[in-house]
Amino acid sequence: MTSISPASEGYPTDLGALTSLRAFLALGVVLFHYQLQWDPALGFSPIIERSRLAVDAFFLLSGFILAHVYGPSFAAGDFSYRRFIVARLARLYPLHLAVLAGVTVMVVGASVFGVRYDPATYTWEGFFKTLLLVQAWFPTEVGYNWSGPSWSLSAEWFAYLLFPFYALIAIKLRSRPRLLIALGVMGYVAIDAAYGRMTGEVLPRAEDNMGILRIAPTFLIGMALYGLGRETLWRPGLAVAACLVSTGLLLTGMQLSLDDRIIVALSAPVVFCWSMLARSQCEGILAAPALVFAGEVSFALYLAHMPLLVAYKGVAAEVRGIDSNFVMTPIELSVLLAVTIIVSVLLHLYVERPGRKTIRRRFETLSPK
Repeated sequence: MTSISPASEGYPTDLGALTSLRAFLALGVVLFHYQLQWDPALGFSPIIERSRLAVDAFFLLSGFILAHVYGPSFAAGDFSYRRFIVARLARLYPLHLAVLAGVTVMVVGASVFGVRYDPATYTWEGFFKTLLLVQAWFPTEVGYNWSGPSWSLSAEWFAYLLFPFYALIAIKLRSRPRLLIALGVMGYVAIDAAYGRMTGEVLPRAEDNMGILRIAPTFLIGMALYGLGRETLWRPGLAVAACLVSTGLLLTGMQLSLDDRIIVALSAPVVFCWSMLARSQCEGILAAPALVFAGEVSFALYLAHMPLLVAYKGVAAEVRGIDSNFVMTPIELSVLLAVTIIVSVLLHLYVERPGRKTIRRRFETLSPK
């Protein structure tokens, strides 16, 4: 029994604007991968290229939302780690397994029918690491493409397992959220420096190769942003203005192709300011049912778009007798996007939602009396 609710912490229970934000972030990742497929003569958008960093905003959001949902019960002393892990499993695995199964069928079918693909990226090691969501936990020079963006799920799963540790720090600094943000930022700088020495890359480039390092500080910063918002109250006009300014600064930084780490830093105020729309009860159109539903579907869109893109290019290349690295036309990309959105909605409605309910119900049945 939770003795403190999120609503009593200042925020309403439902944060519609943040759910809608997920839809824009997921679409940005999709467009980033699509831009890599079209003819360079059609133009290049720096904003779309930097949309790959939406993953870091997802990590910030994860920390924020989990602090919102579970922080009160953790503070009250009635947090159940078992129920938390079951809920996280129910959140990730139905869709993850469905997409992984689809990719497995695709790879087996390609082998049977002699369709060309790169076997180096579809290894048994990669399959089992992806299945267990540990593919982003270890140093590697191999990209595990079994389920495309699922490396970020691996990083999320790592953060979920460590959530009590994060929550303990957040509770200890409950009255000092700015200090918690500072600790998160210092952690980010230190991890970025270490990752640079190890790989020669900046931290926002970490994916299969130790992607857990990428979420470690951003997850904590997300929790700190929730603590800051919990003690802050803006008038609706100020909340709207801050939302517009923070979003504008982020888009400007993306258009100017600023350093990846600066883009990640600019993402934090966006998450905070969009959350303050809910805090100030002025979410407006960002809490519209259609946008909120799009945000709910965003996980399916994010996870399914790459396998569908790879499958289309593989089949089209075989039919046309050309290399699978062919340039896609705007019409092809538009049709593929429409099909991907439809498939994502179906996955959300008929796999993600019922799968989540089934897992929770099953584990509740098995829980000790």
